[in-house]
Amino acid sequence: MTSLVDDSVNRGSITLLDLNARAQHNSYNDREKGSYMVKLGVIQTRSYLSNQHGIKEVSKLLIGAGKANTDIVCLPEQWLTENRIDDFDTEFSIFKKIAKEYQMTIIPGAFYQKKARKWHISAPVIDDSGEVVGIQDKIHPFSYERDLVTPGRKAMVFHTKCRFGIIICYDMVFSDVAETLVKKGADVLFSPSRIVKRGIQPWHLYVQVRSLENRVPILAANVQNHRFGGKSIIVSLADDHGVMLPQIQTAKKPSIKSSMFDLSKHRKSRLTRYHDHKRFH
Repeated sequence: MTSLVDDSVNRGSITLLDLNARAQHNSYNDREKGSYMVKLGVIQTRSYLSNQHGIKEVSKLLIGAGKANTDIVCLPEQWLTENRIDDFDTEFSIFKKIAKEYQMTIIPGAFYQKKARKWHISAPVIDDSGEVVGIQDKIHPFSYERDLVTPGRKAMVFHTKCRFGIIICYDMVFSDVAETLVKKGADVLFSPSRIVKRGIQPWHLYVQVRSLENRVPILAANVQNHRFGGKSIIVSLADDHGVMLPQIQTAKKPSIKSSMFDLSKHRKSRLTRYHDHKRFH
């Protein structure tokens, strides 16, 4: 099952009833069991000689992820040698075949793409049928990117093995991006990123805070080379007698990092958090 959700959310006006309805809709066949298990992962990349070389090497990691029954996997932002991509279908044709063969959703990263004569930084989504089913544009271009690209205007929720949203790198800094995606029904957030070495510590803090604020798992992928600091991060949450604690995994080298998630546990905590939130002026 694949769909793309573009619900408009009036921030602050969503009700507990809305969230409960979405949680019930999300639960698939696990509705009766009270659990909703998915295996999710990130791939940490390195420098490659060419796009062809990089895609070939990363394809090996994706096949490994598929053989390990990973449901959704995300790659970093701009990890290729040439990051202006004319046609996602052509550039990532191998990824599409792998996605279909292993019934896996792949977020190949985020790249410069020209649409209607304007450049954007865009993250395509390849579903388990091997098709590009949607694109999330970067909403907050960073630094020099502001002179090159047009900001995205929508926060999209995608529905494959679960409902998820995509936060592209600098978008993680702005709390309303994560909040909007979760209030639109996202159970998981993925973040294709490209973080320099000196920025790793604050980046990790942002990811953990967004996870805690919204009671949602976040998986953020980074590039590792002479400039970018790697340490891709997976954040889940555990309840310690009423206190939610972040559970953190980081990648130490270019590789795939994955984990199992019971999304129903996060939903319960999320419903409580939004119920407790008070409106104010």
